[in-house]
Amino acid sequence: MAGRQLIFADGEYYHIFNRGIARQPTFFSKRDYERFLLTLSYYRFLDVPGKLSRYLSLPQDTRLQIMRSLEKSQKSIVEIVCFALMPNHFHLLLKQTNEGGITKFMSKTINSYTKYVNTKQDRVGDLFQGVFKAVRVETNEQLIHLSRYIHLNPVVSRVVSEHELIQYPWSSFAQYIQTPTFVSNTIVMNQFKTKQAYKDFVFNQIEYGKRLEEIKHLIIER
Repeated sequence: MAGRQLIFADGEYYHIFNRGIARQPTFFSKRDYERFLLTLSYYRFLDVPGKLSRYLSLPQDTRLQIMRSLEKSQKSIVEIVCFALMPNHFHLLLKQTNEGGITKFMSKTINSYTKYVNTKQDRVGDLFQGVFKAVRVETNEQLIHLSRYIHLNPVVSRVVSEHELIQYPWSSFAQYIQTPTFVSNTIVMNQFKTKQAYKDFVFNQIEYGKRLEEIKHLIIER
C-alpha cells in the first residue's frame, strides 16, 4: 500500500471505501453482489484454506464443514461491523483484530472479486479506483454516526427509496433490524435499547445533509 500514511492498529475501527474506475459499475448482477458478500465473509477469517475459488470448487458438505470450523475458531483478521454495496462503490466499517488484518483482508477481497469479474466478462486490469480509501474512527459518536451514514448510503445514492431500505439486500441494515449473519454489530447495537430504537436513529436522519458537516471528515476521500 505505497503512499498510505494511515497505519492500521489492532482493536481500532476504520471506514473503508472505494469506487469503480472512472465511476464505472463494479456490480452488474445479483450474482456479483452475492459473490462480493461471500468474499467478505470468507476472507475475514485468519486461517482460510486457500483461495475462495478453490473453496467454491469443493463439495457443498465440505464447504459447510470448513465454514463451521472457521466460525467456531473465532479467529479473524477483521470484524465487519457494517457494510453497504452500491452499483459502483462500497462502504465498510471494519475493526482490525490481527496485525496487518485490514490490508490483508482488502487485498484478498479486491483481488479475488476483480479476478472473478474479469473472468466472467473477459476483461483485464483493475476494477476499482486505485488503493482503497481508509479513515480511522476516532470516537464512539463517530462510530455510531458512521454506521448510520453507511446504512443510509443506498438512499443517499438514490439506489432505493427510504421505504425500500429495509429490503435492500446488499447492506447490513436488515441484519441490524432482523438477524445478523457475518456482521459483528454488538458495538453499535449495545448502545440502543431495542432494534426499533436503532431503526429510528437511522431514519431520523434520512435527510442526511442536515448532519453532513458533522461527519464529513469520516467520509471525505483522502
